[in-house]
Amino acid sequence: MPIASPDSAAQYQVLDPCLLGRPVHLLPQFALRLQDDLDTAMQGPARRYWGGWRLDSVEFGRAPQDAGLRWMAATGVLGTVSVAFERGLLLTLLERRYGGRGAGATQRDPGSERVTATEERLVVVLTQQMVDLLYARVAASVAMEVAPEPVPAGAVAASTMPGKSAWTVCGTLRDANGAMGRFWIAPDQSLMAAILGSLRPEQPRTHAARGPAEPLSSKLQVKLDGRLVSKEITLGALFDLKVGDVIPVNVGRTDVLLDEACLFTAAVAEHKGKLCLTSFEDAE
Repeated sequence: MPIASPDSAAQYQVLDPCLLGRPVHLLPQFALRLQDDLDTAMQGPARRYWGGWRLDSVEFGRAPQDAGLRWMAATGVLGTVSVAFERGLLLTLLERRYGGRGAGATQRDPGSERVTATEERLVVVLTQQMVDLLYARVAASVAMEVAPEPVPAGAVAASTMPGKSAWTVCGTLRDANGAMGRFWIAPDQSLMAAILGSLRPEQPRTHAARGPAEPLSSKLQVKLDGRLVSKEITLGALFDLKVGDVIPVNVGRTDVLLDEACLFTAAVAEHKGKLCLTSFEDAE
């Protein structure tokens, strides 16, 4: 049996068990369509804001955990979208738009520049553009009869950083000098569910009949761990414990884990002398 080399093994994507059953493998198709929409807007109606920059790639990934990013969010009919831009990219856009310099302008140092009112207005405008384009792409994907209304400037406000497990669309820009800049668009859970729901599964291939196949759900085995209770005590109290001592605890809803990832919460019940889990709910 041949053994895969490190080079060939690197071509395979590691699956997240929390995403099994969801068409995440089709997200690159949505990203390509969104990239076309963004590129068309940047070279067309929004060109005055993006002069000298071209969209290089658009990819789905996890939210960057960078405290230096300033997130803005807007809520519309399809859900909430958070947007962040690299500070160096914003300063370069300001320099080229208001500083009277062309596409050859160099990026400025974010650490030595204070945030101005002009920069704040630019962030709001660019956030509106990103949210409107994402809404339009989702509406086209789910065949909405009426296109969503443009997001007003008053709907854009400062937001907290998305969680590390949140999906984001990362756009990479490049200018004529080879300089790069990035921005991130993070849809909320309901909007991300709409994106995944809009993706069409691949057509199954026809195979010769091999007899009745056993359903995948009956063949695929996973191990679920229930974390019934946890309690914090001092180290001194721990060393003072003796045989027969009782530690009082309250058993509420418990976490149901798959490979240390919390999938559900459940209520603990007793049935015929055994503890059971019931009333499962998706974990936030």
